[in-house]
Amino acid sequence: MGAVIHSAPLVIPVSRPPLRDGAMAVRRGRVLEIGRRRELLAAYPGEEEMRWPGVVVAGLVNAHTHLQFTRMAQVGRRVYASFEEWSHAFDAVYFSSGGADWAASAREGAELALRHGTTAVADVVTDVEAMTVLSQAGLAGISYLEVLGDTDASWAETGRHHLTSTVRELASGDAEDTAMIGISPHAPYTLDTGVLADLGTLARGFGLRQHIHLLESVHEREYTVSGTGPIARLVRELGFDFEILRAGGTGHGPVAFLDALGLLGPHCHVAHGVHLDAGERALLRERGVSVALCPRSNRTLGLDGPPVAALLKEGSEVAVGTDSLASSPSLDLLEDVRLLHALAREQGYRAPDLARRLVEAATVGGARAIGLDAGPGRIGSLGEGSRCDFAVFAIDPGERDPYRTLVEDGPGRCVATVTGAHRTARVHLVNSAPEARRGC
Repeated sequence: MGAVIHSAPLVIPVSRPPLRDGAMAVRRGRVLEIGRRRELLAAYPGEEEMRWPGVVVAGLVNAHTHLQFTRMAQVGRRVYASFEEWSHAFDAVYFSSGGADWAASAREGAELALRHGTTAVADVVTDVEAMTVLSQAGLAGISYLEVLGDTDASWAETGRHHLTSTVRELASGDAEDTAMIGISPHAPYTLDTGVLADLGTLARGFGLRQHIHLLESVHEREYTVSGTGPIARLVRELGFDFEILRAGGTGHGPVAFLDALGLLGPHCHVAHGVHLDAGERALLRERGVSVALCPRSNRTLGLDGPPVAALLKEGSEVAVGTDSLASSPSLDLLEDVRLLHALAREQGYRAPDLARRLVEAATVGGARAIGLDAGPGRIGSLGEGSRCDFAVFAIDPGERDPYRTLVEDGPGRCVATVTGAHRTARVHLVNSAPEARRGC
């Protein structure tokens, strides 16, 4: 099988500076070489060329979402006064949705993600039937099996066995239909202390990555420190008798609490981090933990934006997520990047590298958060040996900074997404077509 040359007026590989009139040679879903179009056409004479309009960029990586909640979009169409108010609204819809086809809902979400240039996701899955959707849709990434609502007693009785048997069953599935799996201990306030610690042990034993919601609500700190506040009341209303509540807290903030339980490390990334203070940001950096920022979801829940300027200035590992349609207006990751750009400026970030760093956060930063940024078949950047994962945006590259052009003009302008598989690459056309259409 020969190579295919993908070319465009502007190519943003992320792994190297942008290339005007750039191209890449691809075979069997993997990048062979990347460079100037004229050079690659000369190096691969007679091979098919797919000439794309506008800007080609390494596939976007949505580092935090819940695709199965796509059909719960009605919850995300309004703005709430608080995290707790949104939580009540979400629970009312979720717990009344008996018989919902969560796999079909996740498939719809996967299609929407592809339509916006996303080629990989960190997908948190509450209902196991949605676990196999990523690979079926052609998306890379990890499906994180979510765990929440267990006390230490219920975990010992049934929860632990259910999780371990489910993980083993998923791991033994058909490799062509089963995405990489991980474990998502939902949050410090939805699981008992012993359960959280054991989940860290199990993840290490199975060799699985972890993903945790952290400091989305301003009241989460009060919960872990003293076992009081709105989240504590919410947990009690749900009928959970957790150790933190009985003991009157731990005396530690959420980050220190999770760290003491052994959950934090380079195998783990967290979502939101809206209320991280300087010490907590430093501890996450020390542990090698990436933070997936979801600013539009935060706005839906009536929350302040994350401290993106501080995270960038301090050198924290940053990724970008949309969260689900139950808390966000769309799965267009670049909309979140554009909002982060505005927030960083409002928070005092003045360095000229802002657009570049945020595009990197939405690509290789997301890949790094889920451990897929290196080695053969890597994602989040384009270069020799990487997956043939990229998105095409019908925007005029002009002569401006390519990264700022993508951030400002890219949202809503994706016209095609290409995802590399083991032997071929899938072309997902949105509303435009290249000059050639054959598979690569």
